[in-house]
Amino acid sequence: MSKLFIVPTPVGNLEDITLRALRVLSAADIVLAEDTRKTSVLFRKHAIHTPLVSHHKFNEHVSTKAIVEKMIAGSRVALVSDAGTPGVSDPGFLLVRTCIEHGIEVECLPGATAFLPALINSGLPCDRFCFEGFLPLKKGRTSRLNRLQDEERTLIFYEASRRLVKTLIQLSDVFGSDRRACVSRELSKVFEENRRGALSDLISHYTAHEPKGEIVIIVAGATAPKKNASALKPRF
Repeated sequence: MSKLFIVPTPVGNLEDITLRALRVLSAADIVLAEDTRKTSVLFRKHAIHTPLVSHHKFNEHVSTKAIVEKMIAGSRVALVSDAGTPGVSDPGFLLVRTCIEHGIEVECLPGATAFLPALINSGLPCDRFCFEGFLPLKKGRTSRLNRLQDEERTLIFYEASRRLVKTLIQLSDVFGSDRRACVSRELSKVFEENRRGALSDLISHYTAHEPKGEIVIIVAGATAPKKNASALKPRF
């Protein structure tokens, strides 16, 4: 029976992959990769020889139909992204939805993702959180942040290192310079860093020290407004 396997891959350290993921990738007829060059490094590390096919945000609308036809014909297909779990700020949603529409079973393996280690490392509340992924690059960016101004759950954002300082400044403008936050970069790699502090402190640090690598920003939720004690007193 045809099936699409969603396979998480390491966000940094190439050893952070499950035995089951290695088995599925080795047994598939083809593996769809966001960047075949990056996935080839992982495949060489673990001696996987399955053919790689390019599948990314610039070609997924064209390639999805052909991929689904292969699965209908009986091919076993696995999908990976450059790092982490496909579909989370990476290509995958369109292919999964199309497979479901055609009655093709989809199986997502548990595994690596960047935001959970960053959230736990932050020291901010992680029992309730709001994953926002990448903010819009231009249109809608400010309005998105304004809608989150009173969000009491811990907020999670992905960002490119070259835009980190600009984004921290925008977060400070909307949420306040004293809002607590944590910037995690290069998770699971040799130079992993989790820097915690007020947004103003993080802006100062990364203005003076140019950041490199993949970035996750964790921001404390808004403090719930205190109820007026007098309003709670019974009235007679």
